[in-house]
Amino acid sequence: MKKLLVFTDLHYRLPGKTILGIDPDSRFREALAHGLGNYPDVEHIFLTGDLANSGKIAEYEALKRALEQVRVPITFLCGNHDNRDNLAAVFPDLCKTKSGHMQQSVEIDDTRIITLDTLDGPPFRNDYHEGFLCKSRLSWLETALSEAQGRVLLFMHHPAWESGLSAMDDIRLKNADAFFDLLDKYKNVAHIITGHLHRTISGTAHGYSFSTLKSPNIQTPLFLENLHISQSTPEPGAYGLVLLGENIIVHSEDFQLALKEVENCRDALPD
Repeated sequence: MKKLLVFTDLHYRLPGKTILGIDPDSRFREALAHGLGNYPDVEHIFLTGDLANSGKIAEYEALKRALEQVRVPITFLCGNHDNRDNLAAVFPDLCKTKSGHMQQSVEIDDTRIITLDTLDGPPFRNDYHEGFLCKSRLSWLETALSEAQGRVLLFMHHPAWESGLSAMDDIRLKNADAFFDLLDKYKNVAHIITGHLHRTISGTAHGYSFSTLKSPNIQTPLFLENLHISQSTPEPGAYGLVLLGENIIVHSEDFQLALKEVENCRDALPD
């Protein structure tokens, strides 16, 4: 089976800045080292949005330094905390559509992996968090779906469905109907993977199976009606491992817990 690593909601900050006492840079480096160390034959890495916390050039430069030694192909997606122009300035070789959006197709065996840019901007506003797919992005998606020879695995930052987390549901993809109308037209999407929610969630939406992955750093608490968008919790960080074979399997690895378990096992070994 082919392996994919997925990291979402990195929320890079300026050097020395933390989130709830967590350094996003050191936490992502830890996750990346764990993923590549355990799965050195990984085929591709996907960074599924909110790469920076404020979309600043210096935040993307810090991310670039963390990726300098990685030799695996990487695909970048935009999230609501990103600034598309600044991301492109730091990573000028990123794949962009004719309309300037960061969307692309990656072919791995019989699977077409389609990545979508759900950042609603310009303007890029740190206080605005809903996702959106404009006519240009939807048109590009239709072409990508129509040209797929086999099954499609879709990556996007914003979910297009309600999760039950009230505050996060208010900032999901706001033109979800247009999105699902396209998927229903071609019916070749086998699975959808998103970020944005900072929780491990799975289910079906409009008949399509989905997985939502946790962040390497901060998570969203499981409060439903009483959730506020600003609430976060320093739960252990995680990343995703996707296995492409006869089926599509999505694992969520709480790498910090895994590292602690290894340490505990080593401590338990006799001298």
